[in-house]
Amino acid sequence: MEVICLEDKAFHHLIDEVIERIKEQNPTVRLDKWISATEAMQMLRITSKTTLSVLRNNGKIRYSQPQKKIILYDRESIELYLENHAKDTF
Repeated sequence: MEVICLEDKAFHHLIDEVIERIKEQNPTVRLDKWISATEAMQMLRITSKTTLSVLRNNGKIRYSQPQKKIILYDRESIELYLENHAKDTF
């Protein structure tokens, strides 16, 4: 068995490339509008649930709470949040 080690940035870049290739090969794949906290944290590249709740409670990202213990996050609002905080290169 061979073990391959990657830095976390390289790993996330690899995952992003794989997702893009899958989208290119199968453009009919539709992503869910509402995603779980785990998926939202992955998109934001954060590990703290507290940070996620601060973003939610400050109105930075949209969410829905269909039941008391279920909180779902709007994928588009997360993408918009990331895009709004992107910095242009010099």
